[in-house]
Amino acid sequence: MTFSVHGLAVARGIAIGRAVLMASSRVDVAHYFIEPAQIEDEIERVRVGRNAVVEEIHRLQQTISLMGPKEAPHELSALLDVHLMLLEDEELINGVKHWISDRLYNAEWALTTQLEVISRQFDDMEDDYLRGRKADLEQVAERILRYMKGVASPVAPPTTSRRKTQQDLLLDDSMDVPLVMIAHDLSPADMLQFKQSVFAGFVTDVGGRNSHTAIVARSMDIPAVVGARSSSNLVRQDDWVIIDGDAGVMIVDPSPIILAEYGFKQRQGELERGRLSRLRHTPAVTMDGQKIELLANIELPEDAPAALKAGAVGVGLFRSEFLFMGRRGNLPDEEEQYLAYRRAIEGMEGLPVTIRTVDVGADKPLDDSMRDEAHLNPALGLRAIRWSLADPAMFLTQLRAILRAAAHGQVNMLIPMLAHASEIRQTVSLVDFARAELDNRGVAYGPIRLGAMIEIPAAALTLKIFLKYFDFLSIGTNDLIQYTLAIDRADESVAHLYDPLHPAVLRLVAETIAECNAQGKGVSVCGEMAGDTTLTRLLLGLGLRSFSMHPAQILAVKQEVLRADTVRLAPWARQLLDAEDPAAFLAG
Repeated sequence: MTFSVHGLAVARGIAIGRAVLMASSRVDVAHYFIEPAQIEDEIERVRVGRNAVVEEIHRLQQTISLMGPKEAPHELSALLDVHLMLLEDEELINGVKHWISDRLYNAEWALTTQLEVISRQFDDMEDDYLRGRKADLEQVAERILRYMKGVASPVAPPTTSRRKTQQDLLLDDSMDVPLVMIAHDLSPADMLQFKQSVFAGFVTDVGGRNSHTAIVARSMDIPAVVGARSSSNLVRQDDWVIIDGDAGVMIVDPSPIILAEYGFKQRQGELERGRLSRLRHTPAVTMDGQKIELLANIELPEDAPAALKAGAVGVGLFRSEFLFMGRRGNLPDEEEQYLAYRRAIEGMEGLPVTIRTVDVGADKPLDDSMRDEAHLNPALGLRAIRWSLADPAMFLTQLRAILRAAAHGQVNMLIPMLAHASEIRQTVSLVDFARAELDNRGVAYGPIRLGAMIEIPAAALTLKIFLKYFDFLSIGTNDLIQYTLAIDRADESVAHLYDPLHPAVLRLVAETIAECNAQGKGVSVCGEMAGDTTLTRLLLGLGLRSFSMHPAQILAVKQEVLRADTVRLAPWARQLLDAEDPAAFLAG
C-alpha cells in the first residue's frame, strides 16, 4: 500500500530505490545501584569505552585523510572533530564520575543520566547549529554504551537478493537498482560508510535543517529528508522508496504510475542541473544590463573550492566563529587564524573575501565554562561584537590576523550586530590600534574595506551613522527578521510567524538598500533571503546588486538574474512594499 511520510527538506533532488534499514542505535540500559567497592571498576568501564570510541574516530580520520573531497567532504572530518571534542568534555566525564561515586549508579545509568543533564542545556540554546549538536552528543554516548555492552555496529548490510515487482520492470535491468538509507539518525562515522557505499539518498527520523546529517547531505549533494518522525519503523527492508528532497517527503511502496511520475521528475531535475551548470561561467547580468554580484557564504577555508566551482565571484561571508568553537578555551592564536584566513583568500584565487569577525557569546559559547545561564534572553545578551569588545585582547588578535591575511588578496572585514555609535567608534579605534601594533612589530599587512552587518532594527533605522564610518553594509536577514518580529525562529510554537515578507522587514531591507545606493556605498544581503529564488526578483527590484548565499544556491539564483529586467521590476517592487499582504501580492 502506498503511503507518504513528511519531514524537512534539507538537500534537493529526487532519489528512487530500495530501502536499506539501519538498525536503531539505541542501546537498552540497565539501572541498578553498585557497592562502594565497585566505584573504581565502574569508572574504568566508562573510561575504556570512551577510549575505544576515540580510537575508532582516529581510525576514521586516517581513512578520510587518504580519500578525496568527493569521497569524504571536509564537513565530515569537521564533524568527527566535534565528536572528539565531546568525548573530551570535562562536564561529561566529571558528571559520569559524580553519578557513580556519589549516587552509586552503575556505569551505563551514570552515562545516560549525565547525557540527559547536558542535553537539556543544548535544548535551551538559541542557535540552531549549536542546538543541533545535541544529536552528536547522543551518538557519542551511545557509541560508548555499545562498546561497554559489546554490541555490534548498527549498520545493516544492503539486501542482495530481491523479488521482481512491477517497479523493477520500470528500471533498466542492466543497471543496479539504487539503494536509499532509512535510519533513526546518522552519525559522522555512519555517514562515512554511507558515502563509501552505493546509497542514492537517505531519510532520518530525527534532525533539523542544521543537523550534521543535513550539513553533510548538502555538501555531498544527495537528496535527503530529516525529521521524518517514525519513518524507520514504517519502512520495511527492501521496500521501494521515493525521496523527494525538494518537498521533504518520502513515498513508500509507490504505485507504478507514481514511480513513473517521479522518474520523470528525477530526469527533469538532472537535466535542469545540467543546464544550470552551464551557467557557471556566464556573467550574472540582467536583461537590462545590470551586473549582479553573486557571492558565497563559507564556514571554513576548505569551502573555497566549492564556491569557485559554483561560479561565485567572491566570498560575501566567511563565518570566522567556526575556527573558535569547540576549542575548550584554547582559542586559535594570531598565527593559526592568519594561516586559516590566508588559505581561504588564496583558495579564492584572487577574488574578494569578506571575513566576519567572531560571532559568539551568550547562546553560542566557545565552551561550557563560558555558558551564561543567568540571563533569560541570551539572543539579546553578550554576543557578536558585544562579546568581542568585552575582550579587547582576543578581538585585537583576530583583527591583526585578518589584516595580515589581507596582504595576500582582496579582503573585506565585516562587523556583526552593531547598534550603537559608541560601539562603532570603539571598533574602528581597535582596528586602527591593530594596524599600529603590526607597524611596531614590523609585520606586513594589507588594506581592507570595513563593513557592518545590519541585523538589528536599531541599525537599520540609523543608517547614516553607519555609512559615516563604514565602506559597505551587509544585511543579515536571518537575525533582522527575528529581532524585528520578536520571533524566536528556533521555537516551534511561533516559528510560523517568522516571515521574511512581513511589511516591516521589507521596509527595513528596502530602506537600507536605497540609502547605500544613494551614498554610493556597497550593500549586500547575506541571509537566507539571498539564496531564495522566490525573492530574487523582489530584491533586484529594490535595487540590490550583491547577493551572498550557500554555494549550492548560486546557479539557481543566477538563472533568475539572467531572466530579470530591473527597470520593470522596480515599480512592481514598490507596489509590493505598500501591500498589506506582500506574500499574497508576490504569489499573485
